[in-house]
Amino acid sequence: MRFVLLLGLIATSLAVAPVRFDRETVLRVKPQDEEQVTIIKDLADTHQLDLWYPDAPHHVTANMTVDFRVHEKESRPIRSALEEKNMRYETLIHDLQEAVEKQFDVEDARPGRHSYAKYNDWHKIVAWTEKMLQKRPEMVSRVQIGTTVEDNPIYVLKVGRKDEARRAIFMDCGIHAREWVSPAFCQWFVYQATKSYGKNKIMTKLLDRMNFYVLPVFNVDGYIWSWTQNRMWRKNRSRNPNSRCVGTDLNRNFNVSWDAFPNTNDPCEETYRGPGPESEKETRAVTDFIRKHLNSIKAYITIHSYSQMLLFPYGYTSQLPPNHGDLAKVAKIGTDVLATRYETQYIYGPIASTIYPTSGSSLDWAYDLGIKHTFAFELRDRGRFGFLLPESQIKPTCRETMLAVQFIAKYILKHSS
Repeated sequence: MRFVLLLGLIATSLAVAPVRFDRETVLRVKPQDEEQVTIIKDLADTHQLDLWYPDAPHHVTANMTVDFRVHEKESRPIRSALEEKNMRYETLIHDLQEAVEKQFDVEDARPGRHSYAKYNDWHKIVAWTEKMLQKRPEMVSRVQIGTTVEDNPIYVLKVGRKDEARRAIFMDCGIHAREWVSPAFCQWFVYQATKSYGKNKIMTKLLDRMNFYVLPVFNVDGYIWSWTQNRMWRKNRSRNPNSRCVGTDLNRNFNVSWDAFPNTNDPCEETYRGPGPESEKETRAVTDFIRKHLNSIKAYITIHSYSQMLLFPYGYTSQLPPNHGDLAKVAKIGTDVLATRYETQYIYGPIASTIYPTSGSSLDWAYDLGIKHTFAFELRDRGRFGFLLPESQIKPTCRETMLAVQFIAKYILKHSS
C-alpha cells in the first residue's frame, strides 16, 4: 500500500501543472515608421513575445496594429523601451489569467453536457458528433479521416443527403488550437443546418442540392492541450527532432510555396512550417480527403479568429488569382450580409495585402489544387478580447457568420457545375 502511495506521489510530482498567466498583459502598438518596426521586431526577439496579431515578428510593417502578450517580469522593460522611443501603446488586457477565467461568462445550465452557448472540450465535441448521428441519421454521417500524432481521431461530419456525387463545400475549424470560437462555429453550423432543414427555405434548398463536409476540430491534439495545459497554445503537438520546442503550425504545412519564407523554419516559432510539406498527420489527413473528393468539392472555407476579416487567395504572392473579381464580389456581399444581423464590420481582400503574406496555407493550397472559391474567416473580435472571446459572444458570432456562409453556399450552388 505504501508503495502504491509512493508511486502516486511521484506521478503527481511529475505531472505538468497548467500554465497560468497571472499579471500578464496584452499590449497594442502601432509602429509609425521603419525605425519603430525594427524596435518591435527587436523586442519580440529579445523577450520572446507571443504575438497575437500579426502572428510573427517578420509580418510587422509600418502603420500595422500589433497585439502581443507580455510576461509580468518583462512588462517594465518593454514599456520603458516603447516610452523611450515615444511609441504609444494601449493595454488591451490587464491581467491575462483573469481574462482566461472571465471568458466562461455563460452559466452552465447542464454541467458536463455539450452546449452551443459555451466552449466545449474535445470529449464533449466527440459526444456531440455521436448525438448528431443519432438525432439526424438521414442527414448527418461521420467519417474518421485520420489520426493525430497523439492518436486522437480526426472526424469529418458530412451534412446533407446520401448522394456522394452532389456538389459539396469543405469547411474546417480549429486549425490553431487557441482560437476556440472557431470550433464553436462548426458545431453551430451543423446544428443549425440540420435543425432548420424543412423549415428554412434557404437551408432546405442547400441541403437538398449539396453536401457540406465539416471538420469541427482540425488540430485535435493542440485543442486538447489548450484546454488542459496551456490556453494560449497554437500549434499541433508533434515532436521536433533536435529541438526542445514542440509543434508545427498546421496552416504553414501545406504544399504550396511551403518554403517561401525562411522565417518559418524555426521549430520554436509559432509559425514553424514543419520539417517538410504535409509532414504532419493532420495535414495529410485533410489533403488526402479533399483530393479524394476533389470532383465534388466546389468551395473551401476555413474558420479562424480573430480580426473580423473575410480573406481569399493569395497569401504567398501579391499576384491576384485569375478569378479575383469573382472572389472579391462574393467576399464583399458576404461581409455585407454578415453585418445585417449585429452591424459587425468585416474587411475583405487577398490574404497577402489584407492581413499579411503567408506561405503553406490551407487556403492557397486548396485554390491551387483547383477549388476556385476558397475563403478564410477571421471571426470576432478586433482585439479587445482576442483569442479569449467571452462565451456570451459565441451565439452572436455564430449567427452572423452563418448568414455569410449561407450566402457563399448559395453562390456556389448557382455558379458552379
